Amino acid sequence: MMRIILFLATNIAIMVVISIVFNILGLGGVLDAQGVNLNLTALLIMSAVIGVTGSLISLAMSKWSAKRAMGVQVIDRAQNQTEQWLVEVVTRQARQAGIGMPEVGIFNTPEPNAFATGMNKNSALVAVSTGLLHSMTPDEVEAVIGHEITHVANGDMVTMALMQGVVNTFVYFFATIIGHVVDRTVFQNERGQGMGYYIVQMAAQIALGFLASMLVAWFSRRREFKADAGGAKLAGRDKMVNALRALQRGHETADLPGQFAAFGINGATFNKLFMSHPPLEERIAALQRNN
Repeated sequence: MMRIILFLATNIAIMVVISIVFNILGLGGVLDAQGVNLNLTALLIMSAVIGVTGSLISLAMSKWSAKRAMGVQVIDRAQNQTEQWLVEVVTRQARQAGIGMPEVGIFNTPEPNAFATGMNKNSALVAVSTGLLHSMTPDEVEAVIGHEITHVANGDMVTMALMQGVVNTFVYFFATIIGHVVDRTVFQNERGQGMGYYIVQMAAQIALGFLASMLVAWFSRRREFKADAGGAKLAGRDKMVNALRALQRGHETADLPGQFAAFGINGATFNKLFMSHPPLEERIAALQRNN
């Protein structure tokens, strides 16, 4: 909760500074000259409400969504030795990391994968795939769990959700300005909001969102290096390195859907600028440099 309060306070401070800068630069006057009569401060506040609120709602629903989207079976009572061992590892590492005991779950997919999610580090969910349990040694699985526990302990879920909220704020803000300007100057609409505004505003949101995703992905990659270091601390550096090498020996793991991708162990193959995870060789090299 303190992380959320501090981040929201920072966001408000940023909005105040930007509003002052806009007034100093006379952006409102420039827009008025184009026939765009916008209260930039009010628009900025509305954009923040839309952007941050959506991210916080998504974060609050993250555990519920994960269980249904991934078909996670939460281990309420261990049914076999594997489940018992898994719960014991999470219990031990959660205690080492100083967080409350997360829910532990398994989802059925042949690819080796895992993720952590939840709004509160003392009430999170850590889930691993059946493919991970079948394809990795216990030491390697332990390191992967350490990676996920570190995400939880570092509050990465909250940080990434709030960062996405800030990004969404400015995407909506600038897309709205662009929509109004084009509607007035290109489509020559003098009253209200014409169809041109809605088309351009939507297109601008897509384009700006695409560019903003590079910033979010860059930040996510930085968190992955920290989570690897945390996994090495909790389980042992060699175990963490071996876990990453096990992923290298196999095929690329399948991408997790949506928000869960940021806190899994998988990596994207599209373009480095848009990857939520650094290449495995870079992650291994980073661990070896910190020996």
